Amino acid sequence: MLKKNKRGWIKIVEAFIAILLIAGALLLVIDKGSIGDSSKSKQIYEDELSILRSIQLDDELRRDVLELQALPSCSSDKVNDYIESNAPDYLKCTSRVCNPDEICKSNEECYNTDLTEKEIYSKAIIISAEIDSGYRPRQLKLFCWVK
Repeated sequence: MLKKNKRGWIKIVEAFIAILLIAGALLLVIDKGSIGDSSKSKQIYEDELSILRSIQLDDELRRDVLELQALPSCSSDKVNDYIESNAPDYLKCTSRVCNPDEICKSNEECYNTDLTEKEIYSKAIIISAEIDSGYRPRQLKLFCWVK
């Protein structure tokens, strides 16, 4: 009678381990899909921030952004060329300049691509004027999508 009791416990432990293995495998498969998306988004946002910070620190590009009068508008050719040359190969980016208190939306005139089926990632920075030229801050917003 003692042997039958041992076999019962062994079968219960085996069943429990099998359930844990199946559950673990399912969790790995489900979690792997969500991890891939968040790391891609995180990398795109880091790339966008890097481009925007370098524009923010370059005096000539800052001046180009600050000199735009009619807002909102597409960025100058210099700024767009800089963005295009510094964007990673897998991204296509465009930018727009607005007043800081406005909602800065992308505009079809700033790019020549149909974006209806694409995920667009955006990041914005404020570029403020130098002391001698008066205070006219601008919002520079970068819009990127995977090619």
